[in-house]
Amino acid sequence: MTRDPRWEEQLFALFDDLEQQAEAAFAAEREGEVAEQARSAYAEVALAARLMAAVGAPVSLTVEGVGALEGTLQRVAAGWCLLDVAGQGWIVRLPAVQVVRGLPARSVAEAAWPVTARLGLGSALRRVAEARDPCRLLLRDGTTYDARLGRVGADFVEAHLGETPPGTRTGPVLVAFTALAAVHPL
Repeated sequence: MTRDPRWEEQLFALFDDLEQQAEAAFAAEREGEVAEQARSAYAEVALAARLMAAVGAPVSLTVEGVGALEGTLQRVAAGWCLLDVAGQGWIVRLPAVQVVRGLPARSVAEAAWPVTARLGLGSALRRVAEARDPCRLLLRDGTTYDARLGRVGADFVEAHLGETPPGTRTGPVLVAFTALAAVHPL
């Protein structure tokens, strides 16, 4: 019995075709898995991680109770950032940030942040209080206080207001961190 060489060629061609189809199906499935993993991983990226990638760059922030701020992002830390706006350092609480423009597409994982980035808002406000310079506190509801900062608690700051009318209670106003949008020097 003689073998037809074309039959073997056709069989090998069929096997090659099936193998190519299997590789294409695997690649398509793998591409879908990679895309899903990328979406899932990006769902874990926080605003602060995106901001951290922009330190030293110009950005635009829209802040609740304040409005638009444009400047150079100087520092990002746990729950706040420092924005240089026309030579003034603005401490901005991240929960009050509504819109950000001008960020690069990348982010910086929290594990790669400098140790100082782990300092909370209280640390930044303590530095302002130690300087004893007057500042403006801008609240998320639009209220402003011109004051000197006093003691800083776990979740509030004492704001010593300027002149108080006769017959009014004296002493500091306590401002909860959750109400605060931004602080800047006067």
